[in-house]
Amino acid sequence: MSKKLLAAGMLPWAAFAHAETTTPSIDDTMVVFARSEFVNSIADIPSNVTIVTRDEIEKSNAKSLEALLKGRAGIQLSDSNSGASFSLRGMSGEQAANNVLVLLDGRRLNSLDLTSPNLNFIQLNDIESIEILSGSAGVLYGDQAVGGVINIVTRSSKDDRVTASASYGSFDSVNANVAASGAINETTSYRFSATQDNSDNYRKHNASQNGALMGRVDYENTTRKAYLELGYYDTEREYAGSLTKEQFETDPTQVNPSNKDDYSHAYTRVARLGFDQALSDDWLLKNEFILDDTTEHGAIWGGATNVDSGQAFLSSQVEGKHDTSSGEAYFLFGVDAGKAEYDYKSSFTDRDIEQRTLNVYSQYKYPLIENLVFTLGGRYGRVKDDLNDQAVYPDGVKLKDDASAYELALNYQISKKSRVYVRTESNFRFAKISEQAYTQPDVIGLKPQTGVSNEIGWHWTDTDYSLRIDAFNLNLDDEIVYLDSAQKPDGGMFDGANVNADSSERNGVSVFGDYYVNDDLLVSLEYSYVDAEVTEGENKGKEVPWVAEHTARVGFNYYITDEIDVYSDAVYTGSMYRSGDDANDLEKVGAYWLVNLAINYNVNESFTLSASAENLLDEKYASFVSYNGYSTGYYPGSERAYYVTGTYQF
Repeated sequence: MSKKLLAAGMLPWAAFAHAETTTPSIDDTMVVFARSEFVNSIADIPSNVTIVTRDEIEKSNAKSLEALLKGRAGIQLSDSNSGASFSLRGMSGEQAANNVLVLLDGRRLNSLDLTSPNLNFIQLNDIESIEILSGSAGVLYGDQAVGGVINIVTRSSKDDRVTASASYGSFDSVNANVAASGAINETTSYRFSATQDNSDNYRKHNASQNGALMGRVDYENTTRKAYLELGYYDTEREYAGSLTKEQFETDPTQVNPSNKDDYSHAYTRVARLGFDQALSDDWLLKNEFILDDTTEHGAIWGGATNVDSGQAFLSSQVEGKHDTSSGEAYFLFGVDAGKAEYDYKSSFTDRDIEQRTLNVYSQYKYPLIENLVFTLGGRYGRVKDDLNDQAVYPDGVKLKDDASAYELALNYQISKKSRVYVRTESNFRFAKISEQAYTQPDVIGLKPQTGVSNEIGWHWTDTDYSLRIDAFNLNLDDEIVYLDSAQKPDGGMFDGANVNADSSERNGVSVFGDYYVNDDLLVSLEYSYVDAEVTEGENKGKEVPWVAEHTARVGFNYYITDEIDVYSDAVYTGSMYRSGDDANDLEKVGAYWLVNLAINYNVNESFTLSASAENLLDEKYASFVSYNGYSTGYYPGSERAYYVTGTYQF
């Protein structure tokens, strides 16, 4: 692997012991989330972009997305032992799932309600790379792309491979995966994957069982591309609930007695159809249709719940390029339309909602002079909700709203080794279905949350090292949050309500660097600072809770021999106020380090054996701490865990 991969701003944990010495080209890694076939390298994107490669996924031997991404690109995790949410740019733990957009090959995974995106069915064996955009992406992605975008890219059907892998580890964790892909003929290729991933997990009554089946067929000739993808996912998990501080310190594995029967079991079916047509050498039409449906049943606080939800999404985009005196200019225009249905039944209420969305967006990149590109973009979005809630809106209510976003940016490639960018981009978030159904008595429909992000960055890539420095300012207005102190709606079953909160501001700096000490050793360091505070209202000047000011990650990969390498990283999460402590009245939750270690042995060209330890030093920590105004709930992080994995490529 060439050392020029440093340009990706990542840790290329491949066999770099035999790396070539070449002249690097700044940020030449291709990315999917740029939504363009013409402008799709990191060098073309005026923002802070991090790529986690297939090689790094394999070398880390991580068991989950949470373990893999913790601490990268400034990501902070919140996990109530039911599935993690990812925070970027200082979003609080409870709001992260609604302000960071998570995609799977461009398909939105963020839930229609307030639950975190269901990532349990995504298996690392099926992932080619993970693209992390730190910063707003309101123009290209619209709703919820506030703090950033995480796009999970699955493996290509064009790769001829047949693999089987199995792993076993702590908490009776068992994972088995088989996958195959390759060419059927000159124009057609296929991909298939089947996975079962079961674990009792760290806590009692917290077991999970996740199964996934996925198949895809691709067709491509000189002027058009098409694909059909089908997926079926079965995810089940028991919920252990929160603990008091005394319970957490005495026995963090125990289950809250009030949650001893709680669980969730969901079945999701997904179909995707895409068709791209070249209109000429310089113009391209892209279309995608997505249909997904989820059936879920379970129990919360002992009461039965049933959810039926589904959505249809259509995206159509035209893009082109033309010559100018300073180079090529690029233009794209797209339309996104969606319809979602959500039916929720519990012992508290019967809720039925239909939501329709329509968005139009455009982006233009124009070279002012050679190597200096100006970007101008805009988006307009509108949403209509038809809501019926037996408890709060028994007669039903119709809501509608709209919002817009813009982008202005300059991206200057100083040389083949360095570039600098400056960007301002606005963002918006519409209220979730569950949020609109539970507001204060005098509020019929929450306003869209809006914000503006300003960024500047400098990136340098050399043969043996790379360095990135990025700074940002993010201001949010009418932030949509749940307040325990708010008056509950008429007919509401519990105190509190969803509200448009006071304004808040986030300022931060991130630094990333990696260095080849020699051909066998690569070391890396990344550090993020975030100052998130409320700027209006009774809590003006207070810190946004569950946001750590300081996070850091140190890592290395060392090749002992050509067949054996060692990977390790240490992730630091600083102290922070517990989620819900908006007035900062309570003491902060303490900082902690988590250390991970993996050893990989390439037995031969076909078989690889890996052993790993997560939380090697057995740090005791809470992965989420909440406060509701009168009591605190602790959700323990996992203790030290060991895993062994074998992978065979036929």
